[in-house]
Amino acid sequence: MEDKEQLLRTILRGFDGAVVAFSGGVDSSLLLSFAVEELGGRVLAATAVSETLPPGELDGARLVVRLLGARHRLLETAELSCPEFAANTPRRCYHCKRELFGRLREVARAAALAAVLDGTNADDARDWRPGRDAARELGVRSPLLEAGLTKEEIRALARRRGLPNWDKPAEPCLSSRIPYGTPITPPVLEQVRRAETYLKSFLPGPLRVRHHGELARLELGPAAWETASRRREEIHRALRELGYTYVTLDLAGYRPGSLNETI
Repeated sequence: MEDKEQLLRTILRGFDGAVVAFSGGVDSSLLLSFAVEELGGRVLAATAVSETLPPGELDGARLVVRLLGARHRLLETAELSCPEFAANTPRRCYHCKRELFGRLREVARAAALAAVLDGTNADDARDWRPGRDAARELGVRSPLLEAGLTKEEIRALARRRGLPNWDKPAEPCLSSRIPYGTPITPPVLEQVRRAETYLKSFLPGPLRVRHHGELARLELGPAAWETASRRREEIHRALRELGYTYVTLDLAGYRPGSLNETI
């Protein structure tokens, strides 16, 4: 891991300044921390803000930026205005990233920063990631991936460096809760947002509310099962009030990217 860290530093030193696509997750946080060390004031963190942003993520991103002493820019994006994104095809993430990276390139040019960087890691390369196509098309670099750093190694480095989110579960955009082929609309996103906010108020560990029309399929980590079982009537009642007719618990539990299993 030490060799990979040194390679990461070498890669970053090769840029004449950079904009970091900063979600506030552990990957982009680690990338930003090294970028600040290697490039100093020639780094700008940029966070996209839209209806698809999970609750609490912006506050977490701001906390890390303050801790690292980095400059921070918020970009309002409008994914739902893109028909291809709203239609929710399996290429949804390509259209999202195409818009985001295009905006970040404009920011980089305006600030005279040479590169746009994202937090893709070595494990991501083995998953369904159409957004990677957009990154390649627009010349976005992925230093963590180029250094060969895995998610486990990234968490270990983040913990060693004192990042407060080193063990933070992955939190992709709310659109990832909606099966491919189901249109993404503001009411559906708000329904999912409110359901997850409610459940996170008392359930530990990672969780997802997968939206299947009238049915909410809950993916929970092992630590949450006992509490969810004990409070099942309350959970059912609360989610019915949010518009779901049926509420189910997925016996396979929480797993990132489960909706990609249909591809």
